[in-house]
Amino acid sequence: MTAASTAESAGTGIVTIASAHAGAATAERLRALILERGLTLFAHVDFSGDAERAGLAIPFSQLLIFGNPKAGTPLMQYAPTTGLDLPLKVLVWDDADGRTWLSFNSPDYLRQRHGLPDDLMKPVSGVAALVDTAAR
Repeated sequence: MTAASTAESAGTGIVTIASAHAGAATAERLRALILERGLTLFAHVDFSGDAERAGLAIPFSQLLIFGNPKAGTPLMQYAPTTGLDLPLKVLVWDDADGRTWLSFNSPDYLRQRHGLPDDLMKPVSGVAALVDTAAR
């Protein structure tokens, strides 16, 4: 991953930022922030742990799925297809060099993808600040 890819990847809507912490510590920091902010942690998927249990190996990779029904429901009322991308998801992963990254769908991408009005996006726009705090 290069410095240029720490921003939104062209056309994909994926935002990736570097973490100052190892994978497990980053995932734990993010989990703690989600809970501290009163969000619901719907799932914590341990891809690398599941791979290991299956006798396979991938670098550290965990997906945290979280949100707030009061924020997400209005989006889904406006455009039911938003349910394809909600709840919010953040992937914490290590690259081949052992560097840890956090990736998520940009709120602007979600807005464009589902034709959502700007005023409904504010509650989910906080994902960037949440990820940034977990990465520092």
